[in-house]
Amino acid sequence: MDHLDTLLGEVAAGALHREQPFLARRALVASSDPAAVLARLFVLGRPVPAADVDRALPRTGATGLLTGGLARTDDHDGLVALVDLRPYGDERHTWWVVSDLSETVRGGPLPTDHVLGVGGASITLASWTPRPQVGRALDIGTGCGVQALHLAGHADQVVATDLSQRALALARLTASLGGLALDLRHGSLLGPVEGETFDLVVSNPPFVVTPRGAGVPVYEYRDGGAAGDSLVAGLVGGLAAHLRPGGVAQLLANWELAPGVDWRERVGGWLDGTGLDAWVVQREVQDVAEYAETWVRDGGQRPGSAGFDPLYAAWLDDFAARGIAHVGFGVVTLQRPETDREPWRDLVDVRTPVASPMGPTVLAGLQARTWLAEHTASELLDVAWQVADDVTEERVGRPGAIDPQVIQLRQGGGLRRVVRMDTLSAGLVGACDGDLTARQLCAGLAVLTEVAAAEVEAQVLPVLLELVKDGLLR
Repeated sequence: MDHLDTLLGEVAAGALHREQPFLARRALVASSDPAAVLARLFVLGRPVPAADVDRALPRTGATGLLTGGLARTDDHDGLVALVDLRPYGDERHTWWVVSDLSETVRGGPLPTDHVLGVGGASITLASWTPRPQVGRALDIGTGCGVQALHLAGHADQVVATDLSQRALALARLTASLGGLALDLRHGSLLGPVEGETFDLVVSNPPFVVTPRGAGVPVYEYRDGGAAGDSLVAGLVGGLAAHLRPGGVAQLLANWELAPGVDWRERVGGWLDGTGLDAWVVQREVQDVAEYAETWVRDGGQRPGSAGFDPLYAAWLDDFAARGIAHVGFGVVTLQRPETDREPWRDLVDVRTPVASPMGPTVLAGLQARTWLAEHTASELLDVAWQVADDVTEERVGRPGAIDPQVIQLRQGGGLRRVVRMDTLSAGLVGACDGDLTARQLCAGLAVLTEVAAAEVEAQVLPVLLELVKDGLLR
């Protein structure tokens, strides 16, 4: 991947990631480098002479691509790709991912059985997924198999489901190119794993809110055929039965928002009665017009085309009929408690950039929130906390003033939290070096400020909880 980006150059590579292929075509047209040849064929969808393919792939050759159904011949003894094939990887792996040709290559609207490649949503989910070593993992709605590739690196067994037979075929090909054995099953969502439990479940489900009605295409990769956001709500409700004690589910979701309804109330309703711990981070909110434009364009219709306005109107009419003003997008992390306790719930709005990958932060955040749920405030005060290495303190005041007007902590990694502090809380955190407990530090602050120790503890405790759960204190 790095080599191809070098061949393209920074500007052309950036344009290609935005699905604008013109600069990439121009950068690679005269190159005989194997990466350039394969990019022209599989990423840009350009015809490539069979001899060039033989040189780029000496073991497989043009004949192997034709036999494997990855390409066909054109009228000039060249090869034309039938699928998109491109490298993809993480810190430890590089895989080849097979998906359907993109809209920019096809030059028109996508077919409804289109199998999406590595997109923004799949990258987001992969980044946010915690990666402890587990026994059994499940990928719901695997598509071309991106999440299953990641799971295979830290799970003894990986099961992947999809309603699309075409998606399963491409996921099987993706897995075989990586030398991986996946248990691929056909069916909707949790249906193929009825009665089974897992240590880790991931899902990039068909969460797009789509109007039901004649003339609106149902894309298998993004539309589960349910009204509104009910598909994801149902998936959240059904996950408890498939998680082992301590098991975690990580998924993406959209939720509909009526005027005056807080998103926490909406998503909180999905969680009621599940018995699961829940950490939900809202990352984006779109008004219904922007949302409709996004997904009409995603299917290959562009403003000004014959098909754009009717679909745009269908989306807007559907939202209006149901009283929906906005749609939220976020990351949902669920955990089945290992002990018989009340589940904890943390729903937060974070629109600003976060660390990448987020998986280590999610895992640490689950552990911290679970510890807090299983311990009392008194026990929290009896721990000797230490400020995390990525936390800095900022003090802002008027020139010449003795005391700052604002004291805040800034987290360099994770959610990159910025936490406003009062004088007592700042004093406590400033002394958190792992030697004295929080209770001992509060006693010292009480002496310095001539405020009762119990009053100091009550004032700093809410801040202490926030800092511990998000990893500013460890």
